[in-house]
Amino acid sequence: MGRSPPAARKFPVAQILLLHSAYGLRPAVHAAADRLRAAGHTVHTPDLYEGRTFDDVEEGMAYKEELGSDELLRRAVGAAAPLLASGDALVYAGFSLGGSLAQNLALADENARGLLLLHGTSDIREDAATSIPVQLHVAEPDPFEPEDWLNAWYLNMRRAGADVEIHRYHGAGHVFTDPDLADYDAEAAERTWAVALDFLAELDA
Repeated sequence: MGRSPPAARKFPVAQILLLHSAYGLRPAVHAAADRLRAAGHTVHTPDLYEGRTFDDVEEGMAYKEELGSDELLRRAVGAAAPLLASGDALVYAGFSLGGSLAQNLALADENARGLLLLHGTSDIREDAATSIPVQLHVAEPDPFEPEDWLNAWYLNMRRAGADVEIHRYHGAGHVFTDPDLADYDAEAAERTWAVALDFLAELDA
């Protein structure tokens, strides 16, 4: 009687809240969500701008300022609430502005499973405490994420207890994963998704 073939290794499927950048819920965000779904994850992409999208960063940032940081955070919390009510531990992820919001949500959620940051970070409260794995992908240099800021962010995140890794992409634009923006860098984008998918696969593996 022959042996049964070895069972395929099963990676844990993540429940991911993926938040868009100041450009709004553009096609690139949907494409990223589809890529993550193809790897077996469940992905939620709330529209914090209620249908508004932008091709110009200044216009996107102006609309972000019009809404205000408190309102955007309120909307992000509202998007996370029904997912948290289901009892599943969330992976928080976001692009630039969405990364900043995702970080704030993750650090406030003691059951967070992980934090995937694309192009953006946020400040960290001195009393923050977490043990989640964190992965950041950022251009080098990036005018929105300068070197001194990133160094302080890394040290503060480590002090809070997070397991942090940073991946930098020399010469790429700020939101280099969006193929419809001038920032786009195809090689950096593909490297980002390969590393990010490994990161998600290893959560609680």
